Amino acid sequence: MSKHSSSFPAKQRRRQALYNPQLKTFIAVAENGSFTKAAEVLFITPTAVMKQINSLEERLRIILFERTNHGLQLTEAGKSFLQDAKYIADYSERAVEKAKAIDEKHRQQSVRIGTSIMTPAKFLLNTWTEIQKLNPNLKIELIPFENNQINTVEILKNLGKHIDVVAGIYDDNFLSERGCKAAHLYDKRLTFAIPVTHPLCEKPEIAVSDLKGEKVLLIHKNWNVYIDGLREDLIANGVTVEDFDLFNLGAYNRAVQENVPIITVEGWEDVHPLLKIIPADWKYRIPYGILYSPTPTKRIKDFINMLIKISQP
Repeated sequence: MSKHSSSFPAKQRRRQALYNPQLKTFIAVAENGSFTKAAEVLFITPTAVMKQINSLEERLRIILFERTNHGLQLTEAGKSFLQDAKYIADYSERAVEKAKAIDEKHRQQSVRIGTSIMTPAKFLLNTWTEIQKLNPNLKIELIPFENNQINTVEILKNLGKHIDVVAGIYDDNFLSERGCKAAHLYDKRLTFAIPVTHPLCEKPEIAVSDLKGEKVLLIHKNWNVYIDGLREDLIANGVTVEDFDLFNLGAYNRAVQENVPIITVEGWEDVHPLLKIIPADWKYRIPYGILYSPTPTKRIKDFINMLIKISQP
């Protein structure tokens, strides 16, 4: 057997070459919950899997898994590491795919749209027919990513490399910090996501006065100037405001677990099944648009100009 041979299939050998193979093993164990099941997926022995995980934990000096009689469970550090390991693996594979496509000179000229649970590409549903009328040759590729602090910052700072555009909410400070631009489409209303077991869930509309003495969750101060104005209004009216760090599933899980309202943005109705979106009687809104690189290609410029044209009343 050649020294370069492996028990991995050829496709898997290519994919593991760009990053530490222990990351691939770690992801497989985390997703399958046991060394044995991960070994089946990776086509290696459970002993080999166990050795790789032990070696990884020793090298990092971090306990990634709790070993119990009921199987393996990720530690809090392990959960964090899993998110970033997936990010590394995903982008390593995309780097190979991108380079191969360029080398073969067959890569389609498509717009790569980043999408996640908090940045859905729903705007395409209402605009795609019009886009195709304006440019029938345009191709769209949806690139999924996970919402966490590292991903969102890195993706927006590197728009145009692996992802061309992302739809999202913003303000001028947000764009400056992340080094990207925005094409404004329209403003979105700030609203409430109420746990289905909360008394306010039965109201057709919520006023600030309904929240006096109540606790609500709100994205942290200085994240967005428009939301900061709402924060001041709530506090002035006797509402207890508690921060969360990022609009992601964790924040919505917290609202459900603590049975408190969370202030959210229209268009995120399907984020959590145990939260009900209820409109507010205020006029607070936040800019929404397409985030893109400060140096976009002509293809991206044309795509953005089409969206702006279609979104105009």
